[in-house]
Amino acid sequence: MSTGPARPGFSFLVCPDSRLLRAQLDTQLAAYAAQDWERHVYWGDEEPPPRFWEQLTLQGLFGTSRVLLLRQANLWPAAVWKKISQALARPSSQCWPFFCLEVSWEKGQPKIPAHLGKLRCMAFADSQGWIWRNEGLTERSLKRHVQQRSRQLGLTFEADALEQFCASLPPDAQAVENELEKLALLQSGKGTPVTVAMTATAAWSPECNIFSCIRHMEAGNLAAVWKELARSKSGDSLLFSLLALLARDLRLLWQLNAGEKVRLHPNEATFKQ
Repeated sequence: MSTGPARPGFSFLVCPDSRLLRAQLDTQLAAYAAQDWERHVYWGDEEPPPRFWEQLTLQGLFGTSRVLLLRQANLWPAAVWKKISQALARPSSQCWPFFCLEVSWEKGQPKIPAHLGKLRCMAFADSQGWIWRNEGLTERSLKRHVQQRSRQLGLTFEADALEQFCASLPPDAQAVENELEKLALLQSGKGTPVTVAMTATAAWSPECNIFSCIRHMEAGNLAAVWKELARSKSGDSLLFSLLALLARDLRLLWQLNAGEKVRLHPNEATFKQ
């Protein structure tokens, strides 16, 4: 076990940017590197399974230190959080839970659900300094983040190149990381600054999520479907891929319902008998 300062009993990470969340998690765990952390991940869009409650409260036979990473924990309803708060009143010495509240920010404050803000565990964590808050990258902080990560990667920019690079990227830490890694590969072993010509390779375009397209179709929101397809330069190929996927599913449905009538509801992209 670590001989350094006592670790937090539990932690809240309040940030909408998943990469910044992971970086903060690694930073906090690095302070207790002597412990061999066993990691378990759960998501807030599902009810916590029995295994979660066991790992949160019970002591292991072999004394293994475990980290519980609760992604999008802000999605859990009030009843679940009430039970969690009660469990955290007597935290396990072998378990370090990290509750990730991946909420948007407004006027410099995170939009945390009201039932979360009223919890005793939240108030106690705040008084102990166990809550890390970060609004994610913004247009104001993007350049500073790029400069910091560039130094860590050993990259230098010409003045105009840095401005152009920052202007070409969204305020998203993963997008920034991907483009910086490309430049690091281009500059590998050269030791020269990144030029304006090189930053032209960093033109960023978002990925189209085909499953988002399907969800929009199910909701009958065709405008959102076309907007999602337009997010990618390869929208035409993605459209044909989507049509091929739908055609395949239609054939499967006909096979499964052989001899029965299957019709497409005029107002819904769902099949009904």
